[in-house]
Amino acid sequence: MLRPRIIPCLLVHNKGLIKSVKFNNYKYVGDPINAVKIFNEKVADELMLIDIDATSNDTEPDYKMIEKIASECRMPLCYGGGIKNANQVKKIFSLGVEKIAISSIAIINPQIISEFSSMVGSQSVVVILDIKKSIFGKYQIYINNGKKLINTNLEEFISNLEKLGAGEIVLNSIDNDGTMNGYDFNLVSQIRKNTTLPITILGGAGSIEDIGALIKNFGIIGAAAGSLFVFKGIYNAVLINYPTIIERDELILKNYI
Repeated sequence: MLRPRIIPCLLVHNKGLIKSVKFNNYKYVGDPINAVKIFNEKVADELMLIDIDATSNDTEPDYKMIEKIASECRMPLCYGGGIKNANQVKKIFSLGVEKIAISSIAIINPQIISEFSSMVGSQSVVVILDIKKSIFGKYQIYINNGKKLINTNLEEFISNLEKLGAGEIVLNSIDNDGTMNGYDFNLVSQIRKNTTLPITILGGAGSIEDIGALIKNFGIIGAAAGSLFVFKGIYNAVLINYPTIIERDELILKNYI
């Protein structure tokens, strides 16, 4: 049976694993390979790896890094960062990646979603939308690591993604990123009305209870988190962690089944 997924999201900057707060204030938290090894031991549902340098610096994906992580990873791996053309997609999949995540290029050139999905299947094409709320309370799409506002209607863009061939949407809340104050349920509710695609939510998870609340309110959904799985305790000491299989089963049983 289909069930909610709990997904660690690893951000890579200067080849190191980092965490941010509202897309700023980067903090180095370790080596990506070591983190992957721990998530292997924890039997994570899936892993999302985003190279924030590749897109912002307009460089090629770091294929050596991708290959090292893919060869170590024992769970489905989704990679994003610097993907702009079909040749890059082919190479990334040849290294053992199961999904690609695209953001800026998907918004600037939506037809590329169709091109990629025809190559690798829609189930392997994920569109990440970095969302920030305006001073008037309107949700807006940003690209280039949250630096550039895109003047497009969010609801219309979402509704077209399935037609274009996207297989999944990741909603990444810039306002909630790294705050560990909980997910933005209003954003999820608004987007859910405009698509039947699987949705993964990222930004704001501060406890396993936040994930439970997301599942309870929205059912089969992806619950992604960064800070929650790399920090521990009131002082945010760096410690890679993830709920056990028993804890996950109990969480889903309590909030979904």
